[in-house]
This record gives sequence, C-alpha cells and structure tokens, in this order.
Amino acid sequence: MSSRARALAVCTALVLALLVAAAFAPLPYSIAYPGMTANVLGDDKGKPVITITGAATRKTSGQLRMTSIVATGPDASVHLPDMIKGWFRTDEAVMPREAVYPVGNNTEEIAEHNAQQMRESQDTATSAALGAVGKSAKDIKVKLSLADVGGPSAGLMFALGIVDKLNGNGAGKDLTGGRTIAGTGTITAGGAVGAVGGVPLKTQAAHRDGASVFLVPRKECTDAQAELPKGMRLIPVTTLDGALQALKALQTGGKVPSCGS
Repeated sequence: MSSRARALAVCTALVLALLVAAAFAPLPYSIAYPGMTANVLGDDKGKPVITITGAATRKTSGQLRMTSIVATGPDASVHLPDMIKGWFRTDEAVMPREAVYPVGNNTEEIAEHNAQQMRESQDTATSAALGAVGKSAKDIKVKLSLADVGGPSAGLMFALGIVDKLNGNGAGKDLTGGRTIAGTGTITAGGAVGAVGGVPLKTQAAHRDGASVFLVPRKECTDAQAELPKGMRLIPVTTLDGALQALKALQTGGKVPSCGS
C-alpha cells in the first residue's frame, strides 16, 4: 500500500471514529412531547381545579383546557440519532436543555422552581380575573388546585376559568359556548398575556383531547401555525380582556381575531 493510500485510510478511520463518537455523545438538548391537558372548569384527581368562596358561582358548560408539554429529564442523555428523529417528527421537538430547564441543576431544584412559578401564576391569574369582573380579593377567595403541573403557562386559562365561574360572558351565558377551548399563556395581575414555549406541541395535545379552538399568545402565532392540527382554530390574544372579547365574538358571530390579521 502506498503512503498516500495509508494516509487516506488513516484519515477515513479517524472521520468514522469521530462520527461514531458524535452519534453516541450526550448533547445539551431535551426532546419534548405533547403533555397532559386539564379542564380548569372541572376536577383534577377528585378535586375542583377552581374553588371560589365569598361569592356566588355559576354552573358552567363546555371546557377550558390548559395545556402542557413533557420533556426528557435534565439528567437524560440525548444523542444525535434522537435529535435527528425529533427534527423529522411533528409530535416531538428538539429544544435546548436550558430553554426547558432554565433554573436548577437537578430534578428536585427544578420541581421546586416550577412549583413556585405555578403558585405565582395562580396568584396573578386570580388578581387579573377578579379585576376583569370588578371584584375585590378582600371579599373573594380563590383556590386553584392542579396536581403534577408546574410553571406559569396556565395563567391565562386559570383566569378565564375564574371569570367564567363568576360572571360567564356577562350576559348569562358561558364563555365557552359549550365548546372545548384550549390555550396557553402567562398572565400578569394587570391581565397582560405573555408568550410561552412548546406551542406546536400544546396545540397537538389540545386536539388530542377534543379542543377545536386554541388561544395563543399573539407573539407565538407563527410557531402555532407551523404544526397546527387540522380543524383547530387559532385565536391570538395579548390581554385577558382581549381573550374575553374574542370568546364572546365567537359565540355571537362577531369578528374574531386570527393569526393572519
């Protein structure tokens, strides 16, 4: 074998070794999937998701479903073949690990962080909802109970659920119009709706669980449209009041916002 042939063989072997190493080396990514959804107007694990004391509540129909994603754990090893598979599947997403787990170095720290975010989200959702219906937190107490869910992204749906139980659409009817409506979005005490992650996976979870309408933070319209399930209607929102007006218009045949306008 000539020296050139030997050099080529050695280089080829090194490249193959590097490719094999790359294929099996753990990478700083997580694989996410559509998660659970829950009807905030109903029960979760035998307990009402929303319990209100100090004010009369309405009997509601339809569903308002919060949505979620699940992802490989912070200690899980994700390799190149996993990422390639995730890139080509619509029911998986490859996400930087720090985007999924921005705080904490282990499962316990992350769980506590997510639980704290959920508690804060519940407080701001309550404040936003009571403000929307002209009620005072001094007189009305709201307890929110949703097991095994963390983070702030259910804030909008919590707020809508509280409004529906207290005031409906303001004209004696339900906000849902009897539909199954899903959505996602953070919320501030003043009612501003913020962006979240994993929206394409959340629309799939919503479709799987029977929703035909999805409320999405307007800034995430493009993401939501990327893998939108057939028959799912997107309604972009930026505020709680805007979401309430959109749901009322959906019932009355009025103009409903869309991601294209």
